[in-house]
Amino acid sequence: MNAIRLIEESQKREITSFGIGDTVKVYLKIVEGDKERIQVFEGTVIGRKGSGSRETFTVRKVSFGIGVERILPLHSPMIDKIEVVKKGDVRRAKLYYLRGKKGKSARIKEKE
Repeated sequence: MNAIRLIEESQKREITSFGIGDTVKVYLKIVEGDKERIQVFEGTVIGRKGSGSRETFTVRKVSFGIGVERILPLHSPMIDKIEVVKKGDVRRAKLYYLRGKKGKSARIKEKE
């Protein structure tokens, strides 16, 4: 059990702190052949799951009228950086109810 904890601690890296309801920009490294580029995925964090090096978070955005969600490992080497655009003021741990909403009803209040 101790060996697993040691491996997990070595995998961790410094991450920007963000919470549920925050709007974030996730900079992802995309490898195409021998080229590498950065792709930005901006959306609302609707959930976090797990702990340690196995922690994941779900980001949701609406693109051309279609909801798109990505589940990303928090400590993945695929993630270049995470930038918080705005802080959300929510009272839930998971914002899955946003899947059924659209337009102005899908907005989240901003923390002051």
